[in-house]
Amino acid sequence: MPFFSRQIETALAEVDDGLIEAAESMGLSPFDIIFRVYLKESVGPIVRGTTITTVSLIGLTAMAGAVGAGGLGNYAIMYGHDRNQLDVTWLTIVVLVIVVNLIQLGENRIIKRNRH
Repeated sequence: MPFFSRQIETALAEVDDGLIEAAESMGLSPFDIIFRVYLKESVGPIVRGTTITTVSLIGLTAMAGAVGAGGLGNYAIMYGHDRNQLDVTWLTIVVLVIVVNLIQLGENRIIKRNRH
């Protein structure tokens, strides 16, 4: 998960320095600055990073299943390809596409709700 931690670090580093300075001048404690400024302003980029990581993991687990690790990839190979049932293979692909689209739809809603 080092890729994910770099995305969170980048999201937190992109917070405007003026916001931090304004929070300090209003007398917020370091704890309040972390939770009220850094995390609140970084919700969008953190959600984007989480979505990218989740979609990548779905793709990687499907590919791992294709070589026998189980899951949807293994199901598509065993029951679709090996038994020459193209409908099973296509159904598995459609399920994966739907899952990825639902994840991205949720990401877009969260980001829209946290914009200002």
